[in-house]
Amino acid sequence: MKILIYSLLIMLGILLLFSCDMQKGKKEIQSKTLFTGKDGEIELVVLNPGHFHASLLQKFPQKQVNDTVLVYAPQGNELDQYLASIEGYNDRSENPTVWNEVVYSGSDYLEKMLEEKKGNVVILAGNNLKKTDYIYQAINAGYNVLSDKPMAINTENFELLRSAYDSARTQDVYLYDVMTERYEILNTLTRELVNNKELFGELQDGTPENPSIVMENVHHFYKEVSGNVLVRPAWFYDVEQQGEGMVDVATHLVDLINWQCFPDSVIDYERDVNIISASHWPTKLTLSDFTRSTKLEVFPDFLTKYVNNSVLDVYSNGRINYQVKGKNIAVTALWNYEAPKGGGDTYSATIKGTKATVEIVQNKAENYIKQLYVQKDKSTDEKEFESAITKIVTQLQETYPYVSSKRISGSRYQIVVPVESRKGHEDYFGYVAQKYFGFLVNRNMPEWEISNTIAKYYITTTALEMARNSSIP
Repeated sequence: MKILIYSLLIMLGILLLFSCDMQKGKKEIQSKTLFTGKDGEIELVVLNPGHFHASLLQKFPQKQVNDTVLVYAPQGNELDQYLASIEGYNDRSENPTVWNEVVYSGSDYLEKMLEEKKGNVVILAGNNLKKTDYIYQAINAGYNVLSDKPMAINTENFELLRSAYDSARTQDVYLYDVMTERYEILNTLTRELVNNKELFGELQDGTPENPSIVMENVHHFYKEVSGNVLVRPAWFYDVEQQGEGMVDVATHLVDLINWQCFPDSVIDYERDVNIISASHWPTKLTLSDFTRSTKLEVFPDFLTKYVNNSVLDVYSNGRINYQVKGKNIAVTALWNYEAPKGGGDTYSATIKGTKATVEIVQNKAENYIKQLYVQKDKSTDEKEFESAITKIVTQLQETYPYVSSKRISGSRYQIVVPVESRKGHEDYFGYVAQKYFGFLVNRNMPEWEISNTIAKYYITTTALEMARNSSIP
């Protein structure tokens, strides 16, 4: 009997100890995820910042973010460039930041971050092949994660990303994608126009040959950022590490379509999405092009498999034809080496409604300045169309007083946004961060943000697999 009682007491002690450990772990997780909005409570952890977007998220000071930032990264040029950018923000005369960067630069940087468990929000912007694993491990360690796109560049990454979202629910933390293009004013206005039934009507179904939504984005390998020539890491040209165009920059296009054309609507990738076709092709870079962009004199060994006759083939261009909720869509991502004189990255979009078509145009004819147009459908009464334009512009002016309209022809209007009233691309990163930090405080990230992000990466990664399979002889 005494032995039995002794055994029961031991078991009870073990259960109590286990329960205490569980409660301790739960409290540790809660301490990371309970935010009130007070100054300095968000403690950033920057993990392996290999892309300049990591520093752009710190370009503008925010009271809620602690001035001390923990950095875990391997030694090298990428870390040096990141730290130099932060130093530049601290040293500028106008609106300077006061970041105190505490750096750990050992080869075991990831293990060190997970071991120390300091900070509460991990910032990710760098090598895309590693990023999904970083996300998964950070989430499982109880961190909130704000990640630059793309969060997945192949189907294996996609499955791991889905698991990360499942873990985020269990851990009660938030994973968020840095979708800056939602904050570009013409994109924001497009969302308003497309969802005004009086003006736009209903989104057309379109056909695979004549989609109702068409978007195209052109980027450039050689460019300037914050007034300085951007030095690309060599891995940026390896599609196995950076990702092809259709899984990288095309994420912005797919996201805009979800956000503009299916607002606040949950998109189930298994039920609502159908990939019709996909194709891809390379941008060709000479060694001198590569050297000018990376400052490296030779192609590294991991790129030699893409080199033919001393020319590097970078499969950065891709086109996806797909459907969401029965609507036919086409997105194209293109990478050229360098922009034409006076130009830069460009974007165009056409969204067809039953009453009108909304277009964004950015080309040489527009002096490479993005412009927004509304074209009346031939079936729409001209007076009704004019009345609808006047009404919605009046409504928009309540929030955006600088917006106006201009008749280009009898059936075509320009929604005018003065260039001086537009924010720059680098400003959008601060807006994304503010939105995300608001979610952390209010615990109100909508379900569609999660489902539509998962759907987005299903579209891009499945399309890539389809394009590669169709290229195999």
